[in-house]
Amino acid sequence: MKTIEITTGMNGMDAWETIYRERVTLRLGESATAAIKAAHKTVKDLMAKGGPAYGINTGFGRLSDTVIDEKDIGLLQRNVVLTNAIGSGVPLTAAETRLALAMKIASLAQGNSGVRLELVQLMVAMFNHDLLPVIPCQGSVGASGDLTPLAHIALTMIGLGSVRLDGKLVPAAEALAAKNLKPVVLQPKEGLALLNGTQISTALALTGAFEARQAFDSAVIIGALTTEGVIGSVAPFEDRIHQVRRQTGQIEVARRLRELTKGSQFREKSIKEGRMQDPYCIRCQPQVYGACLDLLNFVDTTLEREADAVTDNPIVFPETNDVVSGGNFHAEPVAFAADITALAICELGSLSERRLALMTDTSLSGLPSFLTSNPGLNSGFMSAQISAAAMVAENRQKSHPASVDSVPTVVNYEDHVSMATHGARRLVAMVETLNNILAIELLAAVEACDFQGLELSSPLKEIKDLVRSQVERMNIDREFGPAFEAARIMVKSGQLVAIAAGAWRNADGARSNA
Repeated sequence: MKTIEITTGMNGMDAWETIYRERVTLRLGESATAAIKAAHKTVKDLMAKGGPAYGINTGFGRLSDTVIDEKDIGLLQRNVVLTNAIGSGVPLTAAETRLALAMKIASLAQGNSGVRLELVQLMVAMFNHDLLPVIPCQGSVGASGDLTPLAHIALTMIGLGSVRLDGKLVPAAEALAAKNLKPVVLQPKEGLALLNGTQISTALALTGAFEARQAFDSAVIIGALTTEGVIGSVAPFEDRIHQVRRQTGQIEVARRLRELTKGSQFREKSIKEGRMQDPYCIRCQPQVYGACLDLLNFVDTTLEREADAVTDNPIVFPETNDVVSGGNFHAEPVAFAADITALAICELGSLSERRLALMTDTSLSGLPSFLTSNPGLNSGFMSAQISAAAMVAENRQKSHPASVDSVPTVVNYEDHVSMATHGARRLVAMVETLNNILAIELLAAVEACDFQGLELSSPLKEIKDLVRSQVERMNIDREFGPAFEAARIMVKSGQLVAIAAGAWRNADGARSNA
């Protein structure tokens, strides 16, 4: 099992994707340990000095002017956990929970939160023992941090709530004892530090971004296969066209399409018999998918920063012995990243369905009607296109921006919120729908290529052979479900990407994401 060291500074997207996709262990680096200790000392010094300090010896939010007696400060921190643990809805998945827990550890490890080292070490131990807090998905508006879902992490650390242990739901106190771990008694600022932060919305947004990136790669590959199936022209993919526009994603997608179609017999037929101009779903793939790639790259940059960000409040600055209240818990960057990801997911599926519709339309594609050898007796891909259209409509409905839908809370004290968690939570379901659309197009594209009877390029032939190893020709009607399920697994599992990625590697062997 891999071990990932959590340090101060940026831990990087590769680390976060590994944590999401694999079981790993974590350890605190020396710099993180030193930073945590320094910040905690600053909080202790401030307490010794006396006077009101938000989040340490005052109430929270609208009650921040209320100074709490010193003897009640521990109770204050416990109470903020208890009252915020009011989540509802289905729990986060194990992968999402690991990612959120690891990012909360990384945020505290930056040394600006003021918690004890022992508290962070307990979180690391829980992660490494796979004691995963049960975190309901509903209850956060994405401002003042993801208070409610993060409270369910904190709840388990004080011995309440439930965790997953060996696949079962177990009371937290029992699970901690089983691993020889002790619940913490919260000290000044610790309850608030655990609750303030964007780790839940960021974990969900990252999950969506990781899955969307793989779906994007699959969409480009399947688009190339469809281009071959309809004898589409690759002239619109010529590099000079895209260089003069200067959009990096567009340049990269065109390059991939050229590499994926290089050397096939379809190219010769296209030159001799192809259309002067293809419909936009073929001709404008670099422009549409390139714009999606640019958005996904922007999302990666935003979320990579946010994953290691200090997003609690107040923030401790040990170098000057200051504790300053601000608004880093507001998840607007994450909300925008989630909304942008949703737009890209929606457009990837929209163009896929249009290519599918093209293949079924004999007047445009030149292929048999609905890709069947005996239209009328057989309906071929008629209903498959209807199903894809329904799924495109569903993703369109889900792609409405969540970030514009602020609902004020805490008697208008927290009067603008991000709704980042809402925006991020929909993404995995949207990608699932996108993968289903792509799976239908994959089956149709392979069928179209079989009707043409020409030799594909090496990577596309390998993909076609993979499909045909599990799915026979579909030119005669039979139960569609098993074929669809096989194709869906191929797309979702990344098998297509594993086959075709080599075709678009740069000369230096590095995969380009523009």
